[in-house]
Amino acid sequence: GRVPGPGAEKKIAQTVQEEVAREVDRLVSRVLQDGQRLGHLDLEATELAVRAAMHQVGGVLLGELLNADGGDYRGPRLDCGQGHPAAFVEYRRKEVLTVLAPVAVQRAYYHCAACHAGVIPKDQALDIVATSFSPGVRRLMGRVGGKEAFAAGRQDLEELAGVVVQTKAVERVAEALGAQIETLAQRERERALAGQAQVVPFHAVPKLYVAIDATGVPVVPHETAGRPGKDPTGKAKTREAKLGCVFTQTGLDAKGRPVRDEGSTTYVGAIEPAEAFGPRIYAEAVRRGITRAAQVIVLGDGAPWIWGIAAEHFPGAIQIVDLYHAREHLAALGDLLYGPTTAEAKAWTAARSEALDAGDVEGVVAAMGRRRPRQADTQEAVRKGQGYFETNAERMRYAQFRRQGLFVGSGVVEAGCKTIIGLRLKQSGMRWTVRGANAIIALRCADLSGRWEEFWEARAAG
Repeated sequence: GRVPGPGAEKKIAQTVQEEVAREVDRLVSRVLQDGQRLGHLDLEATELAVRAAMHQVGGVLLGELLNADGGDYRGPRLDCGQGHPAAFVEYRRKEVLTVLAPVAVQRAYYHCAACHAGVIPKDQALDIVATSFSPGVRRLMGRVGGKEAFAAGRQDLEELAGVVVQTKAVERVAEALGAQIETLAQRERERALAGQAQVVPFHAVPKLYVAIDATGVPVVPHETAGRPGKDPTGKAKTREAKLGCVFTQTGLDAKGRPVRDEGSTTYVGAIEPAEAFGPRIYAEAVRRGITRAAQVIVLGDGAPWIWGIAAEHFPGAIQIVDLYHAREHLAALGDLLYGPTTAEAKAWTAARSEALDAGDVEGVVAAMGRRRPRQADTQEAVRKGQGYFETNAERMRYAQFRRQGLFVGSGVVEAGCKTIIGLRLKQSGMRWTVRGANAIIALRCADLSGRWEEFWEARAAG
């Protein structure tokens, strides 16, 4: 709406003063009555009552400000936005829930005969098109909806902010904001692929890491139709969410170990094929300054799709298989060859792990080849183990990587999978649609990448 003039300001001030006086009288009377009934002052009840009263007063002030323009009448006709004239019809009131209180907003309503649609300029100016929640309330709903279960978020909004909404409303608003973040991210990817990305930071980057991983997200049945799963029924119950992070390293600690630059980690993620995720993580790397990096390192487990992305989007990067995943392969094979928790299994695994740490992948593969298990399934496991280490041999030269002062573990992105996806989307009883899960993943990635304010400003700017 339009800014109120001096006369309106005087009226607003008088109205607020009167409302404050009435609220104070009601509050004092209530506190005195409660104190007489209880025999003492109930501080908690009193402070919450004061907060509620101040919200009511603020709601009155906000309502006066929003309606000081008389409804934002813009003449008998205006452009509908599609090049057609829209005619003024009437004034319509709309109740909007704000962070202070519900406020009734007066708006001039126009109708476009060509488009068969209404036009309300004031709704567009106030950012309340097709919603009864103010931008401030939607922001709060997005924050809690991205951090915790929607029902818990609704409860926190009521208790902490005095904002009362339905659980379903938190879900809808949070997912809508996540979809808006994804739309902005798509524009960023398009600019990055076109060589027009805005790079942060502007200085050179000594070492830039791209770490990639994936984790399952429980989804509703129709999202897994026709997909095989590991369940005894053979039906899939999850969809794979891919997560990538980009971080930088400038130096080493006193013991010569690599140190991740503080606050340098940003995340992207979605339930989508590798063909779509590749451009997503590449665009983030471009935004983070990959073109100015002295070294680029890609970290991941042995999944072929990760190294396919590395080959396509990060040619020339140093590729490193997460050391701890490699050790897990050795431990699993040792248990299979000698029996779980046996001394022989531990000794075999320890010897192979020592060779692996030294970068002697060929020695590890040869040690596997010396085993001659009788069982067919164990023989197949040995064969697969040899294939895994042979395929990733150059990604497992850990002694060489350490001499270069590089990370050899993908713990950052694994922690991201737990924090961004696991803690929010894999709680007991949760089942998601792909659309809903991706919206929340987008919200959480923006938050944990320190980009929430940036998103909100970009959104407000249109």
